[in-house]
Amino acid sequence: VQLQASGGGLVQAGGSLRLSCAGSGRTLSSYAMSWFHQAPGKEREFVAAISWNGGITSYADSVKGRFTISRDNAKNTVYLQMNSLKPEDTAVYYCAAARYRWLGSPRRDAEYEYWGQGTQVTVSS
Repeated sequence: VQLQASGGGLVQAGGSLRLSCAGSGRTLSSYAMSWFHQAPGKEREFVAAISWNGGITSYADSVKGRFTISRDNAKNTVYLQMNSLKPEDTAVYYCAAARYRWLGSPRRDAEYEYWGQGTQVTVSS
């Protein structure tokens, strides 16, 4: 499975971005998917996760109510809609896939076998 993240960029505080994670090599329709981010000098952190059919989602407290994770299995793509962006959201965002329909600990990065290359999101104040 190869994952390609895109959609990052520079945006002002309060703005919006939509990240995409396109899969290739295998269908992602039976995989749990997630987004993590990593700011300079910090560890990678969980942002959001979604089950294989979109029926279950999980969010970090810091993004709840502002970000929405979704998926289109027909397009083999997962999305992260980010609204009301804050400077502290600035980071490289990574998508990840796990070979299970859902995970017992979706916030643990060790649960995921496949990772995309990351896309930079910069939010200016």
